[in-house]
Amino acid sequence: MQAHKIVSREEWTAARKALMAREKELTQAREALSRARRELPWVKVDKDYVFDGPNGKLTLGDLFRGRPQLVVQHVMFAPEWDAACKSCSFWADGYERMVPHLAARDTTMVAISRAPLAKLEAFKARMGWTFDWVSSGSNDFNYDYGVSFTREQMEKGEARYNFGTTPPYGDELPGISVFYRDETGSVFHTYSTFARGLDMMNAAYHYLDLTPLGRHEEGLPYPMDWVRLRDQYQPSQVQASCCHS
Repeated sequence: MQAHKIVSREEWTAARKALMAREKELTQAREALSRARRELPWVKVDKDYVFDGPNGKLTLGDLFRGRPQLVVQHVMFAPEWDAACKSCSFWADGYERMVPHLAARDTTMVAISRAPLAKLEAFKARMGWTFDWVSSGSNDFNYDYGVSFTREQMEKGEARYNFGTTPPYGDELPGISVFYRDETGSVFHTYSTFARGLDMMNAAYHYLDLTPLGRHEEGLPYPMDWVRLRDQYQPSQVQASCCHS
């Protein structure tokens, strides 16, 4: 870590206030961007998708649970895998307890993966998660919303991730899609984001961004190389010495 300049409290406060001015500019720009996001045109979903859930078959409309808004977390979990992607699980740990708060604002959140329901349920139990998680293994949902690609698409270079702006690094990739259901029951696709667009939904990363070391991922084979499933970290990595005798 680079040595930092040590100053008086007064000098530090002045520097902090200067940075605060830049932070406020970013906040205002983010609010303007959020308004523009809400003003995007919509696409009506005419295709019938049927998912496998713990209590049986569910349509896309069913996933709303009677609310007008639906946020879908595309969790990477291919049918042949035995566990979900560790990075997607990193995000899942963050939104696990968010569901009731979203519901209070007329929004339902659900995770969707191609793995069979039995694998989703087993991994969900292992991680202690409670959010809704359904399987899209019997439909084209993941392919239609740009997070899964066929072998043929990959071999021919036809896979288009992040609207064709990011080269796909695998046939299962992360994303978030948002839908709206009106009073007639019609469903509309309103938004999707992928790759670094998911970054703002990871609270742990943003806490790290407040610290002197930041995410300190420099020099790793890839940025998230350090991430593990929550139950795979070594005890020394998760126990704070101030809290244990």
